[in-house]
Amino acid sequence: MEKPSTPTPRAEELSIGNPDRTQPGKHRGGTRLSGPTALAALAGVAAAAVVLSVAELIGAFFTARATPVIALGSTFIDFTPSWMKDFAIATFGTNDKLALFVGMAVTILALAGVLGIVAYRKWALGVAGVLLMGAVIVTSVVTRAGVQPLDAIPSLIGTAAGLMALRVLITMLRRTQQRPDPEPDHGVDPDLAAQDPHRPATSRRAFFAATGITAAASAVAATGGRLLSAARSNVAQARDSLQLPAPAKPAPAVPAGVQSSAPGVTPWLTPNNDFYRIDTALSVPEINVQDWELRIHGLVDREVRLTFQDLLDAKLIESHVSLTCVSNPVGGNLAGNAKWLGMPIREVLKMAGPRDGADMVLSTSIDGFSASTPLEVLQDDRDAMLAIGMNGEALPLEHGYPVRMVVPGLYGFVSATKWVVDLEVTRFADSKAYWTQRGWSERGPIKTMARVEVPKSFAKVPAGRVAIGGTAWAQTRGITKVEVQIDNGPWTEAVLSAEATVITWRQWSFDWEATPGPHYIKARATDGTGEVQTDQRADPVPDGASGWQSLMVTVE
Repeated sequence: MEKPSTPTPRAEELSIGNPDRTQPGKHRGGTRLSGPTALAALAGVAAAAVVLSVAELIGAFFTARATPVIALGSTFIDFTPSWMKDFAIATFGTNDKLALFVGMAVTILALAGVLGIVAYRKWALGVAGVLLMGAVIVTSVVTRAGVQPLDAIPSLIGTAAGLMALRVLITMLRRTQQRPDPEPDHGVDPDLAAQDPHRPATSRRAFFAATGITAAASAVAATGGRLLSAARSNVAQARDSLQLPAPAKPAPAVPAGVQSSAPGVTPWLTPNNDFYRIDTALSVPEINVQDWELRIHGLVDREVRLTFQDLLDAKLIESHVSLTCVSNPVGGNLAGNAKWLGMPIREVLKMAGPRDGADMVLSTSIDGFSASTPLEVLQDDRDAMLAIGMNGEALPLEHGYPVRMVVPGLYGFVSATKWVVDLEVTRFADSKAYWTQRGWSERGPIKTMARVEVPKSFAKVPAGRVAIGGTAWAQTRGITKVEVQIDNGPWTEAVLSAEATVITWRQWSFDWEATPGPHYIKARATDGTGEVQTDQRADPVPDGASGWQSLMVTVE
């Protein structure tokens, strides 16, 4: 008896819409995406590119914080738990924002791909998903500080454009699957799956061409938006042409010998381009000095408003001040020293007249960040200032132009508000700042710290004389001693470089007769009050890291 032949499955039986049929590229029980499904994901990614690029282009006529990427990223930062922030800074340092953008890009691509697949299977669900994402974007935009309801327009138009692009691409993709008979594709939206026998099927080449054109147009639109934003803004040019007035009280002359004699130690004065930047602003605020105004209010006898010209006309002071980020780990590089020019905050507060019972000033940035600073710190003789200059030039945009706060002796999260526009005299019991709401301390005095900068950890050095050097700080108290320990030997005093002031860091050096083998180097500092740097390790949260830095080197 002749064995019956096995019928060859028809093309429609390979469709992804029928879960009971074998599909190219996907085996039963497997998870591999089939061809049409992968193309649907690609359509979703292209549509997402349209959303973002159109919003970027139109956003050039609105505030920079109105673009979806900036708004979503800023919202994510606002809800980031402290442990994740510490992990990002510890892992990526000052590249934490770049890491955030990369992570956002991956997330957006994944979600866009899923929405493309959903839209291919069921168009109504795809529309609902796109509209939901649009609502999230719009909500992120309108809840940013300094953003008006009209700033949601770029996101709304971008969402509409992305939805149209997705409709076109998904329709083209359905037509690439067009079959000679009208059998329905189970699981696929009948509206998009309907066949027109008089209309020729679309080739995959046409689909790829349309997707490529969409992606290219999106790239052009996004680039055009950025260029247009730059062309419309004259803040950078105004900053470059700003002539700073001479200070009424210049900074004391820097004594000779402030730089460590150990080759490779960081410069005593940190160049602006090398100064660390840690803040919550994904998009650097661009503020015209003509529009800038500082409001001083709250528990005061009189409300005061200052313009930038008021600062230029004031008796300005100049001083070298070292700043430190609370997220700086033991031995970390989130510290810098610069010469600042500005108006003493105590004079500003004197104009307003703080009332009895007030103990804190809540400073707020134009981007919504806030810091809680003890009132007495801003009124004493440490010369806390509203800075307008840094190292002899106007503040760089990324460091707070046109005005920021500089407060010696406190970590930045409670004092160093950039792009500052509001000072509210209040009480710690009544108000919470950005990071204190997230579990950090209310007051952030900088801890005594010594840092070994040369040799580097895990370095290989030749036997004989090895120069060890680094920097120590205890702002407002000063550094009186740095000691070095090799392995478990005795603590030996290092040579201190000259001290400029007690509000700047102090460098040091140590000559070591190194013998072959692995060795451990430790350093500790003593401040001007006689307190020795603690060996007790503490994480940055809630009030700064502590402990002795220890590094290993190999002597050959």
